[in-house]
Amino acid sequence: MISGPRALSRTNAAPPPELDRLQSVIVGSLEDDKGENIVTLDLAGKASFADRMIIATGLADRQISAMATHLQEKLREGGFGRVRIEGEGGSDWVLIDAGDIVVHLFKPDSRDLYGLEKMWGADLDETA
Repeated sequence: MISGPRALSRTNAAPPPELDRLQSVIVGSLEDDKGENIVTLDLAGKASFADRMIIATGLADRQISAMATHLQEKLREGGFGRVRIEGEGGSDWVLIDAGDIVVHLFKPDSRDLYGLEKMWGADLDETA
């Protein structure tokens, strides 16, 4: 039995191939839908809710909604099962919980406002 956050148990371990495959499907889907400024953050050892976070920008509600829907379909087709989507009905921020990877889709202004890259990025390591 593992105690503590699951991400902490793998801090020094190589990422499992399935996690890399999941990331590849997500990033590929976002690129196909013309997502902009796609960034992947490694959360291993920093968070217990996921191993990685992917952030992308869409220019309009309709694009962001389509990105979320297409991503959900591609993950299901890839054998990753159902994912949870929050904020899909016309929002500046949509969250997709794909298990070990959490995806945030933002309009540009909202992405700047929430600053997740600053909150969870490399700067976090420097202040610890």
